[in-house]
Amino acid sequence: MTIAPELSARILRLYDVERWRVGTIARQLHVHRDTVRRVLCASGRSVPCASSPSSSPSLRPSRIDVYRPFILETLTKFPELTAVRLFGMVSERGYRGSGEHFRHLIAGMRPRPVAEAYLRLRTLPGEQMQCDWGHFGHLQIGRARRPLMAFVMVLSYSRMIFLRFFLNARMDSFLRGHVEAFAAFHGVSRVVLYDNLKSAVLERQGDAIRFNPALLAFAAHHRYEPRPVAVARGNEKGRVERAIRYVRDSFFAARTFTDLADLNAQARLWCEGPASGRRWPQDTNLSVLEAFRAEQPSLLALPEREYPLGERVAVTVGKTPYVRFDLNDYSTPHTHVRRTLSVLADETRVRIFDGMQELAAHARSWDRGAQIEDALHVQALVDHKRAARAHRACDRLAQAVPASIELLKRAGERGHNLGAITAALMRLLDRYGAKALQPAIAEALQRGVPHPNAVRLALERAREAAGAPPPVALVLPEHVARRDAPVRAHDLASYDRTENLDDHK
Repeated sequence: MTIAPELSARILRLYDVERWRVGTIARQLHVHRDTVRRVLCASGRSVPCASSPSSSPSLRPSRIDVYRPFILETLTKFPELTAVRLFGMVSERGYRGSGEHFRHLIAGMRPRPVAEAYLRLRTLPGEQMQCDWGHFGHLQIGRARRPLMAFVMVLSYSRMIFLRFFLNARMDSFLRGHVEAFAAFHGVSRVVLYDNLKSAVLERQGDAIRFNPALLAFAAHHRYEPRPVAVARGNEKGRVERAIRYVRDSFFAARTFTDLADLNAQARLWCEGPASGRRWPQDTNLSVLEAFRAEQPSLLALPEREYPLGERVAVTVGKTPYVRFDLNDYSTPHTHVRRTLSVLADETRVRIFDGMQELAAHARSWDRGAQIEDALHVQALVDHKRAARAHRACDRLAQAVPASIELLKRAGERGHNLGAITAALMRLLDRYGAKALQPAIAEALQRGVPHPNAVRLALERAREAAGAPPPVALVLPEHVARRDAPVRAHDLASYDRTENLDDHK
C-alpha cells in the first residue's frame, strides 16, 4: 500500500520532534503500527521494522495446517476446483473448521494464473472483415416473444461498422446480413473472420474444421475466404467484440423505437453518422470514415449476379389446408392436403411450393399462433364442402375474438341456438371489427348475459361514449346488391335511325 507523503511527514515529525512512541503515533493518526514502522525504517530510523522477524507476532497453529499439503497438491492438479468441493474433501479427511473461514484460507492458497501477453494485430486495407451476433434482449410481437439479434460486421483496417437487427439468428438472416453489409461497404474483403458459431462451423476437432455448406457456397459466390478464430481465442476478433460493446453503450442504451424497421433505420443513420465520425485508432488525426474511403478501393468488387436468399424448409400439410412455419399457420389450396410441400421465406413473405409450382404467397407474420389465410383458399374449401360454412364461422370468430369461445360455451349451457348466436356475432364482427367486439363480449360475460343482444348494447354504449358515428355495413346482402346493380343507359341513336326509315317510307 502506498503511504501519502503528507502522512509520512507527520509521522517523522511526531517521532523526531515530539518524541512520541510508535504506538502513540499509530493511535493518534488512526493508522496501523506497521505503517508507522515502515515509514521510520524507510527514513533510516533505528526501530524494529514491520518486515523484521522480531516484530512479527508468532502465528498460532491452525486446524488447516495438517491439510495444507493435500490442498496445495489438489489445487496444483485442478486449479479451478471450487472451495465448496475442497471443503467437502478435507471434511471427509477429518477437518472440522468453519466452511466460511475455509473459503477465505483457500483464496490465499489458490495458484494465480499467469497473465498472458497478446500481440497487437494489424491488417492491410481490404484484407479482413470480422462479424458476429450480439443479443439485445427480446421484442414482444403479439403473443410471440422474439429475440432481438444484432448482426455486426467491421472492417478490420478502417473500423467501419455495419449494424443490422433481426428477429432471429438463423442462416437466412446471417447471410442477409452479409449481403447488406457488402452493399453498404461497396465491396468484400479477402477474408471474413468468424467465431465458432453454428452458422459458420458445424464441427471442429483441432485444426480439422467442417464448415457450414451454406456458408461455403455463399463465400464461393462472393470470392472471399471464411476463416474461424482459434478455440478460446476471442482476442483474434477483438474488433467486432469491441464494436458490439460500442453499439450497446453508444447506440442501443436508452434508445426508443416503434418497430424493427424503425430500429434498423436509426441504426443505419448511426453507422453513417456518429460511428463513422469517431477518431481512427491508428491515426487520431483521421476519422473512421476517412480511413474507410482510403480502404474501399482495396475491397473486392461485388459479383454481378445476386446470391439467392431465403429460408427453405420442408413442411407437411395435415387434414386442414394449412402449413405450420415459424409458430404460425399459412393457408394452402385444399387440393394439397396430406402432402409434403416446401416453404421459401424471407423477412416479409412466405411462399409455399409444390416442387417448382408456387401454390400460395402470404405476408410473413412474426406473431405466435396466428392464422394467415388467402380468402380464395378458404372459399374454395367452403364451396367444396357444404357443411364447412358453419365451422368456418366458428373458426374465424375464435381466431379474431378469443372471448367468443367462452360466450358460445355459456350460451350452449343455457340451451340457446348456437348457430343463430354465431351468425349474429359474425355480423357484429363485420360491422364493428374485432378490436371493439372483444371488450364488448367480455362485458356481456361479466354481466352474466351470454347473448348477442347484450354484446350489441355494449358495443353501442362504447360507440356513443367515444362519439363515433354508427357503423355502416360495407357488404350488402346479395338480394340488395342485385337490386342496386348499375343499369347502362340505352343508346338513343337507334331510335333516330328508326325515325329516318319511317320518313323514307
